Amino acid sequence: MMLKRFALTTALLMGAPALAATPADMILFNGKVVTVDKADSIRSAVAVKDGRILAVGGKELLKTYRAPQTIDLHGRMLMPGFIDTHLHLFGLSHRAIEPDKARSIAEIKAMVAAKAKALGPGEWITGYGWDEALLAEHRNLSRADLDEAAPDNPVVLTRAGSHSVVGNSKAFQLAGITAQTPDPERGLIERDAKREPSGVIRERSDLLLNLVPNDTPEQMRPSWLASLKALLPLGITSFMEAFTNIDDEPVGKGGRGPNDAKSPPVGLHSWHDFRVIYAEHGAELPRITLYIGYPGAERLKAFPYHTGYGDDRIKLGPIGETPYDGGFTGPTAFTKEDYKGMPGFRGRAMLTPESARAMVETSAALGWQLGIHAIGDAAIEATAGAYDSVLKQHPKRDHRWFLSHFTMIPSVATMDMMAKDGIAAAAQPNFLYNLEGRYEQTLDGYRLEHINPLSSPLKHGIHLAFGSDNLPIGPIVGFYAAVSRKGPDGKVFGAEEAVSRAEAIRLYTQDAAWLAWDEKKKGSIEPGKFADMIVLDHDLLTVPEDEILSTKVMTTIVGGKIVYQRP
Repeated sequence: MMLKRFALTTALLMGAPALAATPADMILFNGKVVTVDKADSIRSAVAVKDGRILAVGGKELLKTYRAPQTIDLHGRMLMPGFIDTHLHLFGLSHRAIEPDKARSIAEIKAMVAAKAKALGPGEWITGYGWDEALLAEHRNLSRADLDEAAPDNPVVLTRAGSHSVVGNSKAFQLAGITAQTPDPERGLIERDAKREPSGVIRERSDLLLNLVPNDTPEQMRPSWLASLKALLPLGITSFMEAFTNIDDEPVGKGGRGPNDAKSPPVGLHSWHDFRVIYAEHGAELPRITLYIGYPGAERLKAFPYHTGYGDDRIKLGPIGETPYDGGFTGPTAFTKEDYKGMPGFRGRAMLTPESARAMVETSAALGWQLGIHAIGDAAIEATAGAYDSVLKQHPKRDHRWFLSHFTMIPSVATMDMMAKDGIAAAAQPNFLYNLEGRYEQTLDGYRLEHINPLSSPLKHGIHLAFGSDNLPIGPIVGFYAAVSRKGPDGKVFGAEEAVSRAEAIRLYTQDAAWLAWDEKKKGSIEPGKFADMIVLDHDLLTVPEDEILSTKVMTTIVGGKIVYQRP
């Protein structure tokens, strides 16, 4: 006993590190820690305990804390994980090809032909992600292309962005669409020189997709899980899934009855399916907040939950993505002036001011946040006006309603009204990079230079947050476009709309967390917050502009656990 007391006393007098240091689970050190705190502090070390940030500082943390896992960052940048405020997760059906991986129409035709051979005649073939701007032929896919590849199978392929589909003759035959078929409500059937359907349908993908047999959730879950895990190498530690339905809830509790409209059979769209996956795999995945597509007043009233229900891994967000208009991939964005070279055409409105206001009023009364899709300037002004009208009649504090997209710059009066009402915008700066060709085809002058505005809404006091809408998902592209205002060919669009690098990081992290009432839990590296962090091989604050796009995520940490490590 005397020997033990002597050893303990000696250790205390000598200040033995093993006895003095506070336990932690992980220490990351010798890096450039971009904290995104209020002062934009830069530190070099972080200690983590029980999934949260324990301390932020310098090399003294190695003496203050001890941990079984210590990571030397070797000078690399450590920052909060990216938070994507608008992302659509897609699974891969057994009947699907991957046209997003093709770089020519010839490659897509080969994919379709191979799938037709594998499935046999009569089976539907689907796929997501083709983009004519990325194809060697620089044109849209056509009905004739798909007929040649699969004459005995109905085919429908969704364009990147989900505002258009292309089908073959078999698909059009099953849908009953002919040269005499008028354009559907809220949509457009493109036609060739002979007025025959070309194969492309804008905004009404349901005309073909609703004919495709659904895979069962059990068939799709491995693919959905893989899609969720694929976000981690991109540095996404949280995201907002922008279209989820409640169709498979019990009838009478929000579920779809036999006479209710069917949701498009693409991707992972069910609130129930997400819960099943996160119950088993939540600790391995990015945190998720779900938009819910407006199911109609009666079904929404019957649904027993609302915004905020859930936990820190999975929860309900806004009634959102329900579109006021289309998009420029259509192009059907609803604009105040004619499209360039298209006299009399100003896109398509999917809602009226009255129907938008009714949806907002019903949702708000039931405790829901709002995040309606608005891309064109006319749609933005109409949606903001609907929000303003309801807020004047039913004032709300800290509602955090927002516009999904905010792609065109609206009037100064509208931006001032949004700032006064506290209406935010979930923007996609990457659109400028990916949709450069579309914008140049359809817009000109001031509208083109101020497309995807960033600094203007910020200067007016509008809360802005970043996301991708899958065009593409990787946040590095959005960061590059936000700070450079450049498309792929290097042309600068409205340099005055750029934001600083520090601002761009904040808009993808702390300000994005705010949109889901999570700014006190994540979005910056500060004590008490979730240890959701990423390590990059380039310093986004200093790397030469032309090297930003080559930046790679080396490590992704969610809740203090390494969930991705670059080989």
